[in-house]
Amino acid sequence: MDIEVKPTVGTQTTCPYCGVGCGVAATLSGVTGDESHPANQGRLCVKGSALHETLVPNGRLLKPRIAGEDRSWPEALAKVSSVIRDAVTQFGPGSVAFYLSGQLLTEDYFVANKLAKGFIGTPHVDTNSRLCMSSAVAAHKRAFGEDCVPGCYEDLELADLLVLAGSNAAWAHPVLYQRMQASQRAGRRVVVVDPRRTATAELADLHLKLKPGTDTVLFNGLMVWLAQHNATDKTYIAEHCTGFAETLACAQEVAPSTTSVAAQCDLDEADVERFYRWFADTPRTVTAFSQGVNQAVNGTDKCNAIINCHLATGRVGQPGASPFSLTGQPNAMGGREVGGLANTLAAHMEYDTPGARERLARFWGTDRLPEAPGLKAVDLFEAVHRGDIRVLWIMGTNPAVSLPDSARVREALAGCPTVIVSDCMASTDTTRFADILLPAAGWGEKDGTVTNSERCISRQRSFLPLPAEVWPDWRILTSVACELGYAEAFQYQSPADIFREHAALSGLACRASDGHQVFDISALSQLTEAQYNQLKPIQWPVAVDETGVLTGTPRLFSEGRFATDGGRARLVPISAGLPRQIATSRYPFVVNTGRIRDQWHTMTRTALASRLLTHRQEPFVEIHPSDALGLDVCEGALCQLAGPGPEPFTGRARLTTDQRPGEVFIPIHWSGCFASQGVATNLISAVTDPVSGQPESKHGVASLRRLARGWQARLMLRPGNDKQPGLTERCDYWCRQPLAHSDSWWLAGSQTMNWGTEVAGLLAGEPQLVMADSAQGRFRAARVVDGRLVAVLLVDSDVGLLPDLAWLDECFAADRLSPDQRQCLLAGRSVDTEEIGALVCSCFQVGDRQIVNAIRGGQKTVEALGKILKCGTNCGSCVPEIRELLQDEILETG
Repeated sequence: MDIEVKPTVGTQTTCPYCGVGCGVAATLSGVTGDESHPANQGRLCVKGSALHETLVPNGRLLKPRIAGEDRSWPEALAKVSSVIRDAVTQFGPGSVAFYLSGQLLTEDYFVANKLAKGFIGTPHVDTNSRLCMSSAVAAHKRAFGEDCVPGCYEDLELADLLVLAGSNAAWAHPVLYQRMQASQRAGRRVVVVDPRRTATAELADLHLKLKPGTDTVLFNGLMVWLAQHNATDKTYIAEHCTGFAETLACAQEVAPSTTSVAAQCDLDEADVERFYRWFADTPRTVTAFSQGVNQAVNGTDKCNAIINCHLATGRVGQPGASPFSLTGQPNAMGGREVGGLANTLAAHMEYDTPGARERLARFWGTDRLPEAPGLKAVDLFEAVHRGDIRVLWIMGTNPAVSLPDSARVREALAGCPTVIVSDCMASTDTTRFADILLPAAGWGEKDGTVTNSERCISRQRSFLPLPAEVWPDWRILTSVACELGYAEAFQYQSPADIFREHAALSGLACRASDGHQVFDISALSQLTEAQYNQLKPIQWPVAVDETGVLTGTPRLFSEGRFATDGGRARLVPISAGLPRQIATSRYPFVVNTGRIRDQWHTMTRTALASRLLTHRQEPFVEIHPSDALGLDVCEGALCQLAGPGPEPFTGRARLTTDQRPGEVFIPIHWSGCFASQGVATNLISAVTDPVSGQPESKHGVASLRRLARGWQARLMLRPGNDKQPGLTERCDYWCRQPLAHSDSWWLAGSQTMNWGTEVAGLLAGEPQLVMADSAQGRFRAARVVDGRLVAVLLVDSDVGLLPDLAWLDECFAADRLSPDQRQCLLAGRSVDTEEIGALVCSCFQVGDRQIVNAIRGGQKTVEALGKILKCGTNCGSCVPEIRELLQDEILETG
């Protein structure tokens, strides 16, 4: 369906969430899609449209802190420079490490990399992009000679065959999914390759629900089938590629026939044959791949297996025909451009590129550049654990939650002599370990550039004033550099100064490569401050035409010349490869992890918008009904996954045939700040791809059991109250859900509770309203002070018997409860209130019960439901779920 596009009003900036890089028009009171931005053309997802709701002071870090005490900036800068200087003097430059983030701006990234590698002299500079994109990066380098995405977003619309491999774009890249959906037409086909049936599969003509870890078999089989059916482009291979014969021979060993592929991938052979035939018959084919491919112990091989098939058919850099890596973070690519990965220098220059190190040293005016690459993320934190890293500076990320084997990461942070954290939020799982906390600018306050998945550089502009003692990351880094004595090399007065240096360095690197290097934005190195401020989105490489106009490059390698020494692309022989974490009798379930629709990373931003927590309110475990039956797990029951690590994962069971038997799915977003046992990476071992260093986050193993509990409850408190003393100790499980007008906790426990004596402690005072029914295991109490609702406790033996909380939350907004509200408090709802059910549309707070009632009332299309309920008419992220409800009702009623 068409999504309503709103006019551009406000500051034109860029969304800080996924790698789509949507343009937004931002004000304090609202955020709309920027119609002029090429990435989204006015569209926004629910997270983007709720950005203004996150611009609140709640939880902000507003002053530097040392050992938990507020300090001045001069004191903080002196302390940071002192610990770095002392570590370098006593233990060498390698005792200092930086861990950066794809949510930093390019200018911040550039200064961090320059300070660390160029002047402190440590090679240990890595980024959380290692966790999502490094396998694609390594594959691009192996195939094309450089980390380059050859296609553009338009190709997703032009393709006659769109293959989505390991990508739930409907939830992870919603605006791109909307573009894919809007470009549906007669003759166009979509194939989804994913072990789960996700919301994205609603778009599919064919869903290949393959066994996890067998992607290389599927695409090796495709290579063999293409060769057997004379469907390769022999001329293209001969003129533009190397390694075809060796690659085909290896593929034939792995996947000699469709019968073999079907058996290894656990697919129907007819479906495999259909996919291969469609690929062969469709010149305009795009294969878009994301974390389901990247996050594997053989993720680089998976990416290259896909790229091999495109090279073998000459489908690279052509309109509607390319392999396409969908980036996870807003500036993962910008970070790679400046050298934010430990195995690169800067401006796409590599440590092993002849002359690159000397060239960069001259450009920066330093003699301290490391001679060899540093430690990649997982190995870096292992070095912290060993004590090799004495000073660790973490910027804009939450590794205590996001890295695999996170319990060990937290041990490493606890034992590190000095942990420095730059963040805009005061309390995260990682800031708890900080010896020095530095208040950094947040979205809306930052000014600079980001680069999205299609190589498009966009401006992120500030529209909010910086709080008095909050600094942009580049200024923090520059100030530390000056304290360390490197002021001459860090004379930046604005982000534009940094960007010009970054752009000039790209030109130097490109010229030195004899034109082999593709990344070149040197045409932007002479931008004035005003031109930088007015810079419009542009794709690199950037050139200047004969009239002096800047021009971008939508597609790369269209002429068949690549960034390798010989100019030819390299096909890479790929073996089958198997996941490292294998299910056993002790840990029989394969654990898949991933994003959900309305949340982002570890929720430090999205949890500030209460409506984004209403679609999925708690950690959950998706499990096939047959597995659930064997374990006596019912829908909504609390269940616990235990893996080889010391800490389990607890969440609500969601029974679905979208999941393969023997496999479960859990979300990555909950942290120790929001749930008692909701950290997904507790179940992921620290095993990595040997080429890229990317963790195998999509394939953990665990046992599953129903969590014994005698009671379940919701506790709601007026905002501003912290968790009550002893709250977590009284429960086997808790999960915090901030609401619009109250803070709310899900609670559950197995021990018998005497609520009559416990309730005052939970409500921070004696309740005025109490209802107890011990026979039913039910207890409810409310505390009212001067007519205002302060706290509510709802206890029941079954969470399904607890009421919806929307009405109760509104009661917290009232300055004085009405007689009707007071009378109905313990029931949890007014007699006139409609229970909306599980939330489907976050934009307009429409639940499944409302939608089903409307369907039964005669509204039989998504458009008709949108007219009466508004669901699906804003960002469109909920449309797949609306269609599913429609299909279920049509099947049920005939």
